[in-house]
Amino acid sequence: MSYGLSKFLKNLLPHRLFYRALLIVAIPIITLQVVITIVFFDSLWIKTNKGMTRALIGEIRTFIAAYDNEKYNNNDLSNLFTIYLDLNVKYKEDSYFEKLDKKRWFSPIDRTLRRELKSKIGIGKYSFSTTAYKKLIQLNIKYKNGYFEFLIPKDRVTSASARLFALWITFPAILLIFIAMIFLKNQTRPIINLAKAAERFGRGENIDEFRPSGALEIRQAGYEFDKMRKRIMRHLNQRSEMLSGISHDLRTPLTRMKLQLAFIKDKVISKKISLDIDEMEKMLNEYLQFTSSSYAEKNETFNISELIKDIIKKYQNNNIFSELSPMVYMNGRKNLIQRSINNLINNSTKYANKIYIQLSKKNSALIIIIDDDGPGIPEKEYNNVFKPFYKINKSRGDSKSSVGLGLSIASDIIRSHGGNIILEKSPKAGLRVKIFFPL
Repeated sequence: MSYGLSKFLKNLLPHRLFYRALLIVAIPIITLQVVITIVFFDSLWIKTNKGMTRALIGEIRTFIAAYDNEKYNNNDLSNLFTIYLDLNVKYKEDSYFEKLDKKRWFSPIDRTLRRELKSKIGIGKYSFSTTAYKKLIQLNIKYKNGYFEFLIPKDRVTSASARLFALWITFPAILLIFIAMIFLKNQTRPIINLAKAAERFGRGENIDEFRPSGALEIRQAGYEFDKMRKRIMRHLNQRSEMLSGISHDLRTPLTRMKLQLAFIKDKVISKKISLDIDEMEKMLNEYLQFTSSSYAEKNETFNISELIKDIIKKYQNNNIFSELSPMVYMNGRKNLIQRSINNLINNSTKYANKIYIQLSKKNSALIIIIDDDGPGIPEKEYNNVFKPFYKINKSRGDSKSSVGLGLSIASDIIRSHGGNIILEKSPKAGLRVKIFFPL
């Protein structure tokens, strides 16, 4: 029960730090303003309104009592109350007592006026409306065979200071929240910049010198990230340089061996050794491809539909079928994307007769599907084949010249672009490779 409630509250709260911090600042301010407003209306405004309404009802009762006294001229009495007490009153001889139906139960003025009239005038002997006129209150009070119609200014029962108070209590709250938003924006910007830098570095993009900013803790996290980034870059560069050196050192004896093969008279032995040397060169190239640095290449926007068409043309294979959406653009490192797709198609050509390639764009994702009619891969091996140097077995075909890096290289490139690659059973009875790229 507690876990469900906690999860429900977490879903209600905003996920971004800026809005959460804004809530921490805004909720106490708004709560304080609401409490002050309630206290003000209860202790000052409502009591003031009650006193003014009570005084008004007293004046109306005085007028009715004086009207009953035959010593005073009724017209002079009405004029006197109009001039000095701002009560515009008329007596209407009508047996039908007009009931004013427009009642606002939520209005403090209406509630106070109704309470005082009920206690001082009596139930069923009055009717009023605060909405019939913009600045006046219309009040009817039953009298003998007719009724008095009073038109009373609204400022007789309400204080103008309430509006000023509402303005002064609302404006500072809005101003404080606005200032808090500016400061919070400045405090969360360094965190956003750090997250973006980490995301770009995780995708394999080259990052210029990162300069931490913000609060001490944020700067410290930025410095540690920059140190980690430099250590990783140094490690990658050392690995590439080491393997490049090994490759260079190995290519020299391999070249000498090729030259020496020309002096071997036994052509059968010469051919076998030549095949082994070619296999070693191919393996060296795969190692270098796996360890080659991709940070030097810059992102660019390119037409991936045309890129896939160009890759397919190079194979000159009539058994490769394609269904590509035209003019689909994406942002990334073109050469690396080309290498990953080429590795996947090349892998399919080794084990399948027919290959089907689809390219589509749905919502905010770009989807590439490669199907083949080969023997496929066991489902339990779907995750393992993406590991470097991993081979399932020899039953998939002659793969002695492969070191098991094709799928690993393709997976690393795709994930470095923020995408994903998954394997499934193909409707063509072979393997289906699905690639997702964010747009």
